[in-house]
Amino acid sequence: MESNLSVHTALGNELETANLATKLADNIKRAKCMPFVIYLQGDLGAGKTTFSRFFIQSLGHSGTVKSPTYTLVEPYELETCNIFHFDLYRLADPEELEYVGIRDYYTGKSICIFEWPEKGGQYLAAPDIVINIVLSANSSSARDITMASCSEVGMHVLKSF
Repeated sequence: MESNLSVHTALGNELETANLATKLADNIKRAKCMPFVIYLQGDLGAGKTTFSRFFIQSLGHSGTVKSPTYTLVEPYELETCNIFHFDLYRLADPEELEYVGIRDYYTGKSICIFEWPEKGGQYLAAPDIVINIVLSANSSSARDITMASCSEVGMHVLKSF
């Protein structure tokens, strides 16, 4: 069975971003397909952390969602899953991920979100979905988002978009 499905959408504002992140979170919950790995790609300021915030909050986190730029990872232990939000922007060497026990995050009912995954090299698990966020040329609040499945589970999650 083919595991590559791509969904492209233009988002005009933060509310549309929140709706997309919520739909993705709902699809992952409904599919009960954990562990699940998401790669978030895009330039600085493209909206990766904003997307992550809406995604994490839609899964049940009611507090602040902080950018893990300086801490590498922010964990969120929820009733239905554990979310690990990574920001690898400041990672000097991918091997540092071995020292933080990266493999331990890919177990059980975990969802791992990686911003700047290209900095993680071979130490990252393969993604189920890659999300690419690009600032729109038409508006400072608009984004073009492409979500691509990289696994059977990822394809299943994206089918209803």
